[in-house]
Amino acid sequence: MNNILKYLFFFLCVKPFVHIVLGISVKNSQNLPRKGPAILIANHNSHIDTLVLMCLFSTTQLLKVHPVAALDYFFNTKFRSFVTKALIGAIPVKRENIKSAKEDVFAEAKQTLKNGHILIIYPEGTRSVDGEIREFKTGAAHLVKSTPDVPVVPIFINGPDKIMPKYDFLPVPFICDVYIGTPMYLGDDTKKEFTEKIFQEVLRLKQMHFEGRNQ
Repeated sequence: MNNILKYLFFFLCVKPFVHIVLGISVKNSQNLPRKGPAILIANHNSHIDTLVLMCLFSTTQLLKVHPVAALDYFFNTKFRSFVTKALIGAIPVKRENIKSAKEDVFAEAKQTLKNGHILIIYPEGTRSVDGEIREFKTGAAHLVKSTPDVPVVPIFINGPDKIMPKYDFLPVPFICDVYIGTPMYLGDDTKKEFTEKIFQEVLRLKQMHFEGRNQ
């Protein structure tokens, strides 16, 4: 049932809004995974980020694309939980220290990867209010530690912070630019080293965007 609701929601509402009202310019689309398992890592400025990234996939593909969402925020009411789970297909994760957690906070996310699906993760942990990319948390690296063959795709998104910034609720039209980096693998890196590599690649993609715009 949830798959049907998600399909209808994106086909009838989200895709027309993103592709017609807003518009997306995608750079290096060949780096986007066509199937899972895979993890997309992106900077985070707006709730629109998730809709934009999911609309990069076909309507049938996106049934296997799931953003990772904070349990305490997106699942704290029945309505939010319905929208987040049934319409978006998000995976809930507790926002707590991984080392001190009494349970595996990524258990459902790990199983989703094992099922061959794609996860979207925003390692800053919250939306930026000034467009600056904050230091990444190691959650994604923790995930791939148990599944080291899973590719991690770094992405920079520009535009959603103009469409619907944090604390605003009415979107305004604005073109979204999406820069998709080369898939990365954990290899012999520690979680901290791998997280830093992803962070630096997203910063590089951001620099590429602004350098291209100023030429």
